[in-house]
Amino acid sequence: MKTLLAIATLSLLTGCASISGERMQPITVKTIHDNVEIAGVGCTLTNDAGSWFVTTPGSISVHKSTGDLAVDCRKDAFAGNQTLVSKSNGAVWGNVLIGGGIGYIVDRNTGAGFDYPAATTIMLRKLGETPAATVPAAVAEAPAVTALSQQ
Repeated sequence: MKTLLAIATLSLLTGCASISGERMQPITVKTIHDNVEIAGVGCTLTNDAGSWFVTTPGSISVHKSTGDLAVDCRKDAFAGNQTLVSKSNGAVWGNVLIGGGIGYIVDRNTGAGFDYPAATTIMLRKLGETPAATVPAAVAEAPAVTALSQQ
């Protein structure tokens, strides 16, 4: 009888993030070009749970998921995009310790155990421009090194 009661209690405790955590998360989006904030840019945020639209600067609540959140912004001759990585929050690890795999599976399916960054700034570029290369200055300025053959 005690074993049955312990199992029932543990099953009620699993899914902690799903019970105590939110399935929706607000995200603030800003857009800039040449270090100047550009307002009125339309952004679409998409993950495996749906799509949402926000005009910058602004906030929108998205359904959390284990999948990353793609942010695509466009206005006139400007465009920019970024991917927000979904990371597990503390509640999901409580489920692993207390409830084992069942709680983790519930949190994974509902997205409640995962979070995106709360804010993002999208760097806009003019359409037709090639995105700037992300080569560190020290590497870009370093002299070329040629391999010497052994004789």
